[in-house]
Amino acid sequence: MKRLIERSRSVGEVLRWVTQNPGKVSASHYPIALHKLGQLLQQQPGPPMGAGDSRGPAGQVLEQPEFHVLCQAIVSGCAKFDNFSIVNCLYAAAALGLPGESPLVRVLEDESRSRLGRFNQKDVSMVFSSEANNKALEAIFSSQLFYENRQERFIRSMAEWLPRKAENLTPYTMALIAKYVARHRLREPRLLDTIANFLLKRGEQLDSKVIQKLVFPFSRMNYRPSNHSELFPKLEAILEQKAGSSPLATVNILMSMFQLSHFPQTVLHQVFSPGFITNVMSSPYALIVRRYLSLLDAAVELEFREYSGPRLDPRYRVLMFEHALTADEANRKYSYKGLVAEALRQLVGEECYRQDEVLPPGYCTDFLLWINRSGTVLPLSRVPAASRALPATSPVAMSLRSSVLALTSDLQDFAPVVLSVNDKWHYCQNSDILVGSRAMRDRHLRLLGYCLVQLPYTELEKVSGIEEAKHYLRQKL
Repeated sequence: MKRLIERSRSVGEVLRWVTQNPGKVSASHYPIALHKLGQLLQQQPGPPMGAGDSRGPAGQVLEQPEFHVLCQAIVSGCAKFDNFSIVNCLYAAAALGLPGESPLVRVLEDESRSRLGRFNQKDVSMVFSSEANNKALEAIFSSQLFYENRQERFIRSMAEWLPRKAENLTPYTMALIAKYVARHRLREPRLLDTIANFLLKRGEQLDSKVIQKLVFPFSRMNYRPSNHSELFPKLEAILEQKAGSSPLATVNILMSMFQLSHFPQTVLHQVFSPGFITNVMSSPYALIVRRYLSLLDAAVELEFREYSGPRLDPRYRVLMFEHALTADEANRKYSYKGLVAEALRQLVGEECYRQDEVLPPGYCTDFLLWINRSGTVLPLSRVPAASRALPATSPVAMSLRSSVLALTSDLQDFAPVVLSVNDKWHYCQNSDILVGSRAMRDRHLRLLGYCLVQLPYTELEKVSGIEEAKHYLRQKL
């Protein structure tokens, strides 16, 4: 049956073999049939599968009764399929372009989720070793199931085969892989360097929107690729040419480079130019660009003092973030912040700290305190009013440099302290390295004159109960 399916010359022939011989069809034959259908459809003219046009060959197949019989057979029997057949059917269905809401895809994904803990990663590796082409990889990394779930063996396997296959991958496929790497905070040098080498070789042929997706994992993982001395100048040259074609992508790429402490001066001249600013302010994404430009402008002020080009007009400065990050809000129930908050309340009293304070240029802090030279935490009533108001002062009203000077002058009497609860998702996976955005935040807060007290989850997870937490905070402070 396997040979008959593989040798079929038409969609109709595949469907006849599978639907008219149910007694001879096993679980392993279904993914073969789906893959074969995908191959045959690619050879036919008309809209691609999943394009939503039922008049083309792909749409006609979806409407054929025999195809529905094939799908129903998989839906009815998949609970009894082995893992390899389930995974292969899922990949094949995605490669065919079947919508995520289709009964076949829903059942396969539900069945896969129920088996995640029992999946044998050898099966996944076998799929890659035999089918690691663009279509198969697109199917894998487009699957929400595999995008959401990180598996160590899978990652180690990917680190082995990706460098060998990268040259033949499309930018779209590599961008999907980069998204997966960033999503799971995988600070795996082989994966990141492979993406960097792909970008170095193909950068001129890519548009800015694809480049931003390929660059993002480096800043996300706070990782300078091994070829950065060649890659970064090339990215600068590309951005100089394409800065205006996709302003949001340009600003995102700049942000990634800034997080890695690389400041492309010529590109900054462009993005802070009146023409670029006028262009982005009249676009639908004006607010998000203003946020990013405000943060870039602050980074120039704090970290790139030798820069003498145009700057962001103060009229356009806004806070980068006005409240806690989405990830922190979503993971609140897994955070140690609640434990620290209660311990701090009992230890120093609510009148001695602020929680969730947003500091210019828009960094949300967990806890903000003021400590005098003898190490005593001061009640807010004893802190000069001007200094208490400083963190909340709008960046429109004062420059960051004057903020630094104000704080520095007050250090003779007391120091503002930021308690930073660093939960697991603030670090790269299996690492003590903070993700790039968090690392830049910490650099900037220190440059602004704040003392940072880090409370890493690796220490907090050893704390048992509120009394131990108070003892831990007392030592930290």
